[in-house]
Amino acid sequence: MDIHTLKGKRAVICGATQGIGRAAAIELANRGADVTVLARDQETLEKLCSLLPAGSHHALAADFSDNEAVRAAATHLASGPVHILVNNTGGPPGGPIVEATADAFVAAFRAHLVNNQILAQALLPRMREASYGRIINIVSTSVREPIAGLGVSNTIRASVAGWAKTLAGEVARFGITVNNVLPGYTKTQRLDAIIAARAKAAGKEPELIARDMKAQVPAARFAEAWEVAAAIGFLASPAAAYITGVSLPVDGGRIAAI
Repeated sequence: MDIHTLKGKRAVICGATQGIGRAAAIELANRGADVTVLARDQETLEKLCSLLPAGSHHALAADFSDNEAVRAAATHLASGPVHILVNNTGGPPGGPIVEATADAFVAAFRAHLVNNQILAQALLPRMREASYGRIINIVSTSVREPIAGLGVSNTIRASVAGWAKTLAGEVARFGITVNNVLPGYTKTQRLDAIIAARAKAAGKEPELIARDMKAQVPAARFAEAWEVAAAIGFLASPAAAYITGVSLPVDGGRIAAI
C-alpha cells in the first residue's frame, strides 16, 4: 500500500479560493483525492476545480459568517462519503485586545469554532463508516505564542486548539485523527493585510515591516502556501495514522519554545 496516496478518498477543503486553502486543494488532488472546495465564491471555486488534476472535484458555496449556510452545506456533504476535512477560514481583523468589542469575539467564535463543530459533527459518521478520517484545522502559531496586535485571533485560535485536542481523544479509536497546522508568516492576502496594518500604525513603509518580520524567522523568509499545504497533505495521508491531537508549526523555526 502506498502510505502517501489519497486515491479513493474524498476531501472537503474550506476557504479554498485563495492562500493556504487553495494550495491544500491542489496538494490533496495531486495526491489522488477527489476534492470538494467550500467557500463563498462559487465562480472562483469552479475555476479552481477546472485546474485540478483529473478526478471527481466539486465546488460548493457557503458564507462562513452564516452558521446556517455552513450547516446546510455540511448536510449536503454528508450525503456521500467524506474522509478528510480541512477546516480553514480567514482570520479575524487585527487590533489590540483592549479595543476589541464583545461582538468581535462572538463573530470570530462562530466563524471558526462553531463552523468547525458543525462540519465535524456532520462528517464524522461518514469517517467512522470508512474507518478512516482526518480532520485538519488550519490555525496559527499564536496557539503557542500570542501575536501582538491580533487579540481576537489569539483568543479564538486557542479555543480551536482546545476543541481539536478534546475531539482527537474521543474519535481516535475509530481510525480518525484530529490535528492542527500552525502556519507562520505565509505569503497570503492575510499576511499582506497584517503588514499594511502594522505599517500604518507605525508610520513606516510596508517593506520595512516585512523586513523586520522576516528577521524574526530563522529561515529568514516568509513561507509559500504550498509549503503549508505539504504538511496538510502528510497529515491527511495513511502515513500519519498514528499522529493525532498535535499542533504542528510550519513556521521556519520562529516559535522559540521547544
